Amino acid sequence: MNYRMITYILGWILIFEAIFMAVPAVTAICYGESAVWWFLATAAVCVGIGLMLTKIKKPENKKLYSREGFVIVSLSWIVLSVFGALPFFLSGEIPSFVDALFETVSGFTTTGASILGDVEKLSKSMLMWRSFTHWVGGMGVLVFIMAFVHLSGAQNMHIMKAESPGPSVSKLVPRVKTTALLLYSIYFVLTLAEFILLLAGGMTPFEALNTAFATAGTGGFGIYNTSIGGFSAFIQVVIIVFMLLFSVNFNSYYFIIKGKFKEALNTEVCVFFGIVAVSVLIITFNIMSTSGGFGNALLNSSFAVSSIISTTGFSTADFDLWPELSRTILVLLMFIGACAGSTGGGIKVSRIIILFKSLGRELLMMIHPKLVKKLKIDARPVDNETVRSVSVYLVAYVLLFTASLIIISFDNHDLITNFTAVAATVNNIGPGLEMVGPTANFAFFSGFSKIVLIFDMLAGRLELFPMLLLFTPSIWKK
Repeated sequence: MNYRMITYILGWILIFEAIFMAVPAVTAICYGESAVWWFLATAAVCVGIGLMLTKIKKPENKKLYSREGFVIVSLSWIVLSVFGALPFFLSGEIPSFVDALFETVSGFTTTGASILGDVEKLSKSMLMWRSFTHWVGGMGVLVFIMAFVHLSGAQNMHIMKAESPGPSVSKLVPRVKTTALLLYSIYFVLTLAEFILLLAGGMTPFEALNTAFATAGTGGFGIYNTSIGGFSAFIQVVIIVFMLLFSVNFNSYYFIIKGKFKEALNTEVCVFFGIVAVSVLIITFNIMSTSGGFGNALLNSSFAVSSIISTTGFSTADFDLWPELSRTILVLLMFIGACAGSTGGGIKVSRIIILFKSLGRELLMMIHPKLVKKLKIDARPVDNETVRSVSVYLVAYVLLFTASLIIISFDNHDLITNFTAVAATVNNIGPGLEMVGPTANFAFFSGFSKIVLIFDMLAGRLELFPMLLLFTPSIWKK
């Protein structure tokens, strides 16, 4: 284990976190808020520790392997969240550190679950910090750093694989740094495009920036208690479009730029939009009689489906009040999630496809034991290592989900609340049903249950294994 390289990268994480805090600090200055001092103080601490870890003794050996990649990613997100929670806690705007940490982890992991009953009581700078954590965490903070800083040469791919969502990760171009820069360039352009359209729809620059940050990261922190419900139909449609765009594998946008449209419109993308279309259609007709006609039902169902499957978590209507069929579909969408390589959470559509194809192959082999059938997606064979990793992921997912559900059940809340609370955090969605519905929050859980849900958010964002490996003794051996 290359401990010196791990601490070196953690130092860079803190330095970049200090830079990130310039955004809420400038917001505080613009609105004349005293919170600026808490952001500056936290930034100073981050810079101090960061410089100490990166400059005093640089690592002579910069080689990284898969286990260092997993540890670096896990510890980076924990450190990022702990220091990111300090402004909330020190300012007194969130007086409990566990609550402040919950809110911050929810931000960076782009979950959007909140412990705040009245978000409008927060200062403008704190609202900006909440939303900006979504944008930072959406594409991955280490991917961001790799776009600008030379960390460990060719071994950077171990970090990208550990942080990026999906059953497999590949480089768009030969150099990992260039790949990271391309991904963030696409990410920035899409965010800017949404910001401009939201301004055109009548939002103020502050509203548009917060909403664009939260949509881009598919996080869903709103700046109003009504989330997006108080905005016009035009703005809601813009947000629907961009929630779906940020749910698509960013490799597809690279292929579109290169003119490779067949590769861009791959099986995963087509299945994803097929699921969205069918779900919207069913829910629209299911809620039409209570939603003021077909038009309103279509808009509300489109927003809810896009918000849940993209794991953004914005809301325009209280879908917890919808008929059981609609609620059931939304819960299923929580588990499916977005495409691999996007900013969305969930199990991922690509894994669902692989699981169904694997099931079909196994059924065929039961009938024809000597059959040799290669599993393929888009006419390309899926290697056995990927199929195995998807199966192991599903086992780990079920075990983590079950353990979390049992632990938080000691708080003695109802089953639907507990089940959807775990689903909302592991899948990085935000709202669930009943007591954690779109108009409620997570404040009522005990401190210990919140810590469990914090772990679930981190595990869900990092595809489970990096966080679970921290508890494996062999990974820490030299």
